This record gives sequence, structure tokens and C-alpha cells, in this order.
Amino acid sequence: GLPVVLTNCSNNYGPYHFPEKLIPVVILNALAGREIPVYGAGENVRDWLYVEDHADALLLALEKGAPGRSYNIGGENERRNIDLVRTICAILDARRPKPAGSYADQIAFVTDRPGHDARYAIDPTRIREELGWRPSVTVEEGLEKTVQWYLDNEPWWRALQDRQGVGERLGVKA
Repeated sequence: GLPVVLTNCSNNYGPYHFPEKLIPVVILNALAGREIPVYGAGENVRDWLYVEDHADALLLALEKGAPGRSYNIGGENERRNIDLVRTICAILDARRPKPAGSYADQIAFVTDRPGHDARYAIDPTRIREELGWRPSVTVEEGLEKTVQWYLDNEPWWRALQDRQGVGERLGVKA
């Protein structure tokens, strides 16, 4: 009898994203001059949802969602991993250039995880049609904001990186 509204979402990213996830790994490894690991050939596709858009959608579902309904919250920003990584490298090249070369030179293709999904996506039709919600941040805008947040908040992520295993991704060089 509880008035429950369920939500499911695509991959979130933005400020405070834990450093073991793809986007922070790319940013922090690039800045540290380490290899930037990309699974397989980087062809895996993900739908990216900026965290503030997700929070807005959650509030809308809470306020206007029908009890007992489930809403998928998607970013409508599908990208291949390699394209996402190259976009982040280009942003870093513009905002904190290396003395020589591009951050993209640090990309290293590693063996993919067994059973790793080729694509994660979500159909946000219901929340769009019933509640009028759409994401307001493109993946390019969100990545610009996210990279800048990491550049501006080194004490936060540096403390986390000192913990064992943080910032590492599974796999070995392909």
C-alpha cells in the first residue's frame, strides 16, 4: 500500500564521480601521465546521463509520477567508449595542455572483461511523454563540466586515489 514510484537510469557521471569509473579514470590517468585503459577496441556503447539531470528527473518523478509506475531516466547521449575517451582527452588538451602531444597518445587498449555488455541503453519514452522530462545537458557539455570539476577539486580526488585499488580498471594490454 505504499505510494512507490520506481526509476531506472543509464550511466551517471559528473562531479564527485568515484575515481574507479571510466570517466574519472580517463581524466585522472591522463593528468598523471599514465596509460588510459580502454576495453577491447572501445566499441562498447553507453548512454550517459549527467548527474544533475538525473536529480531533476528524480524530483519530477517524486512530485508528479504515478504511484506504482516505473520511469526510465536516460541521457539520450549514447557514445562508444573510445569516442567518449577521445572527447575527454580533447577537453584536457584545451584546458590543461601537455608540454608535448595529446592526452589521446596515452590511450591503451586492454582485454575486455568476460561477458561485458556491448551496449547499455535505456528507453526514456515514458518519463518524456508522461512527465515531460528530457535531459538538458548534452554529453559534450557534461564532460566539459566534469573535467573542469576534476581540475578544480584535486584535494577531493587525490585523497581517494591514495586508497588501494582506486583508479584502476580491470584488464591487461591487448
